[in-house]
Amino acid sequence: MKTDLFFYTGTGNSLWTARTLADELGGARIYPISRTGSDPVRSGAEAVGIIFPVHIWGLPRKVIAFINALAVDPDRYYFAIAVNAGQVAATLLQMRKLMNDKGLLLSAGFELAMPSNYIPWGGPGPEAKRRQQISAAREKIGRIAVMVARREQRPVEKGPLWQNVLFSWLNKLSFPYVPAMDKSFWVDEKCNTCNICTNICPCGNIKMKTDRPAWLHHCEQCLACIQWCPQEAIQFGKKTPNYERYHHPDVKLKDILAFTATNGIEKSGGE
Repeated sequence: MKTDLFFYTGTGNSLWTARTLADELGGARIYPISRTGSDPVRSGAEAVGIIFPVHIWGLPRKVIAFINALAVDPDRYYFAIAVNAGQVAATLLQMRKLMNDKGLLLSAGFELAMPSNYIPWGGPGPEAKRRQQISAAREKIGRIAVMVARREQRPVEKGPLWQNVLFSWLNKLSFPYVPAMDKSFWVDEKCNTCNICTNICPCGNIKMKTDRPAWLHHCEQCLACIQWCPQEAIQFGKKTPNYERYHHPDVKLKDILAFTATNGIEKSGGE
């Protein structure tokens, strides 16, 4: 039973999730959503998983575009994993509605709590807590794999009602302004023009101008640029110089670049 896993990632949480699930399922292939483009997305697999980070309590633009590009195949088993820092809110309800509007059924939707990478609100937290979160996430991925292998139909996971209402409203209010939120990025004197930020951005939102990165105002707030900068030269607002950077400990820079620089496909289970 073949499964294709499409993932969107900035700092590696969702890539690690996709890899871990692929290993659990065996024979699954993983594809980067950032490289799918606007052409219809087709899969020959029996099951399609969509793995992505929650951005401001909702779907990132790239994920919305990906869903809109999915070829309509109502017989395929679709499931999703929403990677979040503890507040999935109504993200998977939003996704289910978007897919329903296309004539597709989201058969199952899972939330997966992971260390936070949203550095404007602080660092990722104590290392011991991070290890505990990743361990718990690994165990849940094992359970998800069993349900996916069985093609189980399950209600999508969601937050409490107050969270769904309040945070969905905040997402709707904030969503139009996200692309221009990159105006808060700036670069300090540690920048050595290594170009990693320009290569790692899944939106192609960064270009070098006069030997310094410039943001082009179609940002997704994935924060790959600030979290992967080896010099910690990229800042956001006034507080990030004092905050610890984060990317998933089992994901390396070369892993991210392999999927942002090329239209990569990774197979597991000897496929």
